Amino acid sequence: QVLELSAAAGAITGSVQVGSIFVDGLGVGDVGNVVLRDRQNLSENGIVIVALAFDKNANQVISGPDIITRGFVYVRESEDFLVEARAVVDDAIEAYLSRRTAEWGRLRNLIKDTLRDFVWKKMKRSPMILPIIMDVSDY
Repeated sequence: QVLELSAAAGAITGSVQVGSIFVDGLGVGDVGNVVLRDRQNLSENGIVIVALAFDKNANQVISGPDIITRGFVYVRESEDFLVEARAVVDDAIEAYLSRRTAEWGRLRNLIKDTLRDFVWKKMKRSPMILPIIMDVSDY
């Protein structure tokens, strides 16, 4: 409804057709569809983070892959699942590295695709998968 105010009075003078308006922190109406889709996916399926340290000069994994979950599985009840997931990712990385020098984009996609397939087969869920690859070549 439109409310018109003057120094002497106020009156409802009409209405305006509107849809949903999202408020996000300090912003109003600026939440995009991609953000909303990601938030919905996170709330329903959680997130799986795969972290590893990689020496690009030696073309080898220094540590990891470590798998961290939030909103996906209860870690204490799913230790076997997480150990198996780590082994699946580790095997895929080793097979990839034995064939060629690692390219960051391809390695990230390999981790995402391998883990996505494994999780779907085991749990029929699709969490957001975020690979984090740290280059430790210069250390």
